[in-house]
Amino acid sequence: MGSRESEMYFVFMNYDPEYERLRADRSKRGAYELDSYLSAKHDGLLAATLNPGTYKKTFSLVIVDGFAVEISEDQANALRSAKGVRVVEKNQELA
Repeated sequence: MGSRESEMYFVFMNYDPEYERLRADRSKRGAYELDSYLSAKHDGLLAATLNPGTYKKTFSLVIVDGFAVEISEDQANALRSAKGVRVVEKNQELA
């Protein structure tokens, strides 16, 4: 059984043609649309997979389709099984 202590994890998503289309638009409006799209997509995944109030998303990554979230090991395992998720990795500080 996993730990219930929250730690920072990075979640990276599978290929998404809408993300690629929005990322190709280098205009100010395109950047805003990409930010809005990713935030809604990532928030929706978390809401559909984890219980409300049990996680804290810290930011969405625009350069890649991913986000950082404070969750437990059990929650990380649940996200690994979620549709559309490619990789879930715990943040590791380098000495």
